[in-house]
Amino acid sequence: MNGEAVYTCPMHPEVRQPGAGACPECGMALEPLVVKPQSGAEPELREMRRRFWISLAFTLPTFVLAMSELIPGQPLQHTLTTALLAWLQFALATPVVLWGGAVFFQRGWASIRSRKLNMFTLIAIGTGAAYGYSVLGVLLPSIFPPSFRAEGGEVQLYFEAAAVITTLVLLGQVLELRARSETQGALQKLLELAPRTTTRLTADGGEQQVSLEQVRPGDRLRVRPGEKVPVDGRVVEGSSAIDESMLTGEPIPVEKTPGQPVTGATLNGRGTFVMRAERVGADTLLAQIVRMVGEAQRSRAPIQRVADAVAVYFVPAVVGVSIATFGVWALLGPAPSMSYGIVNAVAVLIIACPCALGLATPMSIMVGTGRAARAGVLFRNAEALETLEQVDTLVVDKTGTLTEGRPSLVAVRPSPGWSESELLSLAAGLERGSEHPLAGAILAGAQGRGITPKEPDEFESITGQGVVGRVEGRQVVLGSRKLLQDHGVDPQSLLETAETLRAEGATVIFVAIDNALAGLIALADRIKDTTPAALALLRAAGVRIVMLTGDHRTTAERVGRELDLDWVEAELLPDEKARRVKELQAAGAVVAMAGDGINDAPALAQAQVGIAMGTGTDVAMETAGVTLVKGDLRGIARARALSGRTMRNIRQNLFFAFVYNALGVPVAAGVLYPLTGLLLNPMLASAAMTLSSLSVIGNALRLRDVEL
Repeated sequence: MNGEAVYTCPMHPEVRQPGAGACPECGMALEPLVVKPQSGAEPELREMRRRFWISLAFTLPTFVLAMSELIPGQPLQHTLTTALLAWLQFALATPVVLWGGAVFFQRGWASIRSRKLNMFTLIAIGTGAAYGYSVLGVLLPSIFPPSFRAEGGEVQLYFEAAAVITTLVLLGQVLELRARSETQGALQKLLELAPRTTTRLTADGGEQQVSLEQVRPGDRLRVRPGEKVPVDGRVVEGSSAIDESMLTGEPIPVEKTPGQPVTGATLNGRGTFVMRAERVGADTLLAQIVRMVGEAQRSRAPIQRVADAVAVYFVPAVVGVSIATFGVWALLGPAPSMSYGIVNAVAVLIIACPCALGLATPMSIMVGTGRAARAGVLFRNAEALETLEQVDTLVVDKTGTLTEGRPSLVAVRPSPGWSESELLSLAAGLERGSEHPLAGAILAGAQGRGITPKEPDEFESITGQGVVGRVEGRQVVLGSRKLLQDHGVDPQSLLETAETLRAEGATVIFVAIDNALAGLIALADRIKDTTPAALALLRAAGVRIVMLTGDHRTTAERVGRELDLDWVEAELLPDEKARRVKELQAAGAVVAMAGDGINDAPALAQAQVGIAMGTGTDVAMETAGVTLVKGDLRGIARARALSGRTMRNIRQNLFFAFVYNALGVPVAAGVLYPLTGLLLNPMLASAAMTLSSLSVIGNALRLRDVEL
């Protein structure tokens, strides 16, 4: 896109603005809306890392100076005066708080102005109170009454607390940003598979090297051996074998001839071909995959509303508890009571920082959708990820979903005196002159059996009946019963065999050679090899399988019997499919719909979870909440299992976050002090806060290694 990149918030995807910055809702660092290949770390991560390391360099000596009384022999006390120690702490802590923590004060102030209090509100108030109090203690110590002073009469300073808290929060931000960056690493590597330049053919027949951004639909592009296919399009000249493992996972190269589609970023093999660009830039399949995963990672699961509802009241409540803590300690605490009040009030603000609560859902969603993408399952939104674990009924289309979606050679039945290979070689040779889909299936079947057919010497296509011609000097007729009869050949002896094959859902083509019946060839839309195993996995998980198809009833029922489906309905129009899905939902079923065509789009939209085959149409993929890149139904079982793992992970994270705050706030307020004398120093509170966020991040990152 032109102009400055658009950035959005991973927790509030409705927030969009040009350029990097902080979210006005929660203060979290914004991230690019569109993932692009890049070198090095994200600018936000680089900046936060720089702030952390510089702040750490100033914080360590600040901490040593503040704790110098605990060093055996107190060498610093004998060398430096108390006033000089205080001024040194002031000088060292100031750049940490005012420069290193500036981003937290900016975000905290923005949250107060917008009345949308968040974790940075608490951080800003807590560190600001500790630092401001200490600055006054150095510059204007005389204004403090005795209740604020220690036994020696000096004012207690908390520069080290403010500096350590700021540095620990910076560390938490670095770790969070790095984790978020890693979740997009696979996508960036995927984007980098596309070439940066390509060869475009000019109107006068010349060639020019152009960047991918300059390619437009309709451009003719030359792809040489070993090069990446630049964009999505179709072959118009030449042929080659292309490695499409990036999309399908299959290592065997796919033969491409004129008219066949090619996909950007796949690897060309030995041949040279010219292609016409059809989808470029953000419209390519590669860009769509990246965009869908990015949208899913930023989307919000319904369970996130629980955390949101709590957060609305949580921050004001914590500020109230902090004020109450200061008041109780100031009135009832031991001397210096005011000092104790400030320390414990700051500790409450810091330990209650809802970082873990805010990260609980987004981190699991981001990691979970990233793991799914590696398994060939793309989630468009978090709602689909959450709902999928509740699905108890899977509605499937037949063609392209349960089956391969294209005709394949399933049987060759030669007449006496003919061999299968001879019959198929001559039939495939004649079909080399045809562009009919069935011709392609016969050719592919012949090649699959190691047969290399010859080019036809003569060829004629008879619309609606078949083809005739000469191959290797022999007269060949391929087509319907009527076509053979018109050429004086009676296929009566093979009619019973033909009817048996038709009952199994096959299309039958009769073959005559030199005016004699040579046999027949049967083609069918074959059930995918992976379909039975996929349905077995889903049944084992308690999912009912229903097939709704627009295909003929005989074919649909054959597939239903072969796969032992629970319910089959055939000859349905698109709106009728959607109506059946609605009826299932009205009966209490949680429905997922899997399909690959335009006719499936209404049902995909109606279902609680729409699942599109990545081998299908764009309309299906745009309508569905989940896309199976490989078109393999086992992906549904994997996606459902991952949905359950991810939701369990989110519930664990929310539990960690809620329990942490429920236990931490009272301890920070000092409820254990009358019984144990235990107080929680603000530095320890900050460390605990950071550890709680790390526990949530670490728990979410476990999803990366889930076996699917």
